[in-house]
Amino acid sequence: MEQQVHFTTLATADLDAARRFYVEGLRWSPLLDVPGEIVFFQVAPGTVLAFFEARSFARDLGTGPARPAVSGVTLAHNVADRDAVRALVDAMVAAGGTVLTPPEEGAFGGVFHALVADPNGVVWDVAHNPGWSVDADGTVRLG
Repeated sequence: MEQQVHFTTLATADLDAARRFYVEGLRWSPLLDVPGEIVFFQVAPGTVLAFFEARSFARDLGTGPARPAVSGVTLAHNVADRDAVRALVDAMVAAGGTVLTPPEEGAFGGVFHALVADPNGVVWDVAHNPGWSVDADGTVRLG
């Protein structure tokens, strides 16, 4: 198996709230939007993030009507500087997000970050990490 992930799919209890947050609030463009079912966003070359209505997600997994919860997962978004962290946190709050940790110094590596939950509890780590870079070929450098 090649070392790559093409889709990340998250169950969401309120697909309409997710759509409002990402499309209307953050101005993301859906790759595919199936009302009442799932919405896909291309988030990087060859990489898609999907929000799947929870009951449909559970049926797809064969677990019946149970509502799976997002737990122990954060999605990270790195920005150019500390002011960009603050600005994105403000935009996420205006879109309906909830600040879990306000912009602050991280525990290591000179990271400045904040944690924001979307309306369904998906946690975003918005960060400026001076050790993070991406080469022209897409290789990530941490250090």
